[in-house]
Amino acid sequence: MIPVILSGGSGTRLWPVSRKTYPKQFWPLLSENSMLQETCNRLENYAGMQEPIIVCNEEHRFFVAHQLQNSALGNAAIILEPMGRNTAPAVATAAFHALQNAPDGEDPVLLILPADHVIKDIARFHTALAKAEGLAQSGHLVTFGIVPTAAETGYGYIQGGKGLEELPEAKQIDRFVEKPDQETAEHYWSSGEYFWNSGMFIFRASTYLGALEQFAPEILSATREAWEQSLTDADFIRLDKNAFSNCPSDSIDYAVMEHTSNGVVIPLDAGWSDVGSWSALWEIGDKDQNENVTFGDVLVQDSRGCYLRSDNRLLATVGIEDIMVIDTTDVVLVAHKSQVQKVKELVNRLSEEQRQEIDIHALVHRPWGSYQGIDRAERYQVKRISVAPGAALSLQMHHHRAEHWIVVKGTARVTRGKETFILSENQSTYIPIGELHRLENPGKIPLEIIEVQSGSYLGEDDIERLDDVYGRQGSQK
Repeated sequence: MIPVILSGGSGTRLWPVSRKTYPKQFWPLLSENSMLQETCNRLENYAGMQEPIIVCNEEHRFFVAHQLQNSALGNAAIILEPMGRNTAPAVATAAFHALQNAPDGEDPVLLILPADHVIKDIARFHTALAKAEGLAQSGHLVTFGIVPTAAETGYGYIQGGKGLEELPEAKQIDRFVEKPDQETAEHYWSSGEYFWNSGMFIFRASTYLGALEQFAPEILSATREAWEQSLTDADFIRLDKNAFSNCPSDSIDYAVMEHTSNGVVIPLDAGWSDVGSWSALWEIGDKDQNENVTFGDVLVQDSRGCYLRSDNRLLATVGIEDIMVIDTTDVVLVAHKSQVQKVKELVNRLSEEQRQEIDIHALVHRPWGSYQGIDRAERYQVKRISVAPGAALSLQMHHHRAEHWIVVKGTARVTRGKETFILSENQSTYIPIGELHRLENPGKIPLEIIEVQSGSYLGEDDIERLDDVYGRQGSQK
């Protein structure tokens, strides 16, 4: 069995932590591991599990590659989508890859998992996997239906029908239904016939592609072309942009599962959550004696039922109840627990106002390290830059700004024009407008510098890149 981990979501309901350039699947929200790493780790002891296929956005490729190195599954095929087209096309490209690389014409079973879900009871999950794998091997398209614990309006539902002869607890799928209102959700919950739609699937690669050919031939054609014209770049498989852009955007549910007569749902009761809101994180988090969940440097006084997260400074509360407070470097979100589903509406407003806070963190991660804005005004800005040991920024130049670099930790190798030299702590240099330059860390500890930019334009797209070891294009420093 090959896990196919879908890592392309943006997680807007967990704003301001989850943003376009650094979405929730790459954050450690419940443990020291990221959501992606936890997804990989829960598969570690399942017999016969192969190296995974990760499908992700091109912008996130370095996050995926780095985090996989520190996960249980290690090596993986990483397929890069030039743009999002929902889950049906993403899984089609993974199926093409799995079939092409299968030994002796084997038809591998694919386990489709979103990268940002939580499953607490791993033993129960593995038991359900084994049952689903058997059904997939016999040609079924299987999904996992979460046994509901409440009349939840935030999930879609699956209605189970007649039990299978070979496995009575597995149900034929009668229908998929959208997120219901409260009254309808109460009916679904009390009837015992409905399950939450988990978005997790298991089937043979050829079974899925055959279903696409029958029910969504345009998706099959476009993804086949994108796969056949893909290029391998270092550790990544780049789908052809033109072909993939012509692919319809659709989910597995809509494209296949709602149409097939071969769909099966297996009940799963294993402490599942899609971590779709801050209240969901409160529900599954470790609580203190007053039902508070805290993360970071938090001081709580006479407060109850709160989720309190601080990523960089002391967060203190007095006399509040059922409040969510999320404090990041550049944004503070305060919301009542009952209103957190409206965070997405807030993000839409920020998008309409073209606020950069919906996309970019003050702390920006790059394959070589990170940088954080410290101060900014007209014609200047100040950044703290951290470069990992052995890493290097691109050889580049700027047309509108000059830069001053001051080393505060570690050792820097600086290329400036035709000269290359070493800077140690407390030493500095100046990069004039239009001068070719590169910053490298030749040492064994992180290099940290303070960069002062000055000029008429300070945007990240003022970069002419001549050489880059990470194969990047565009406006990433």
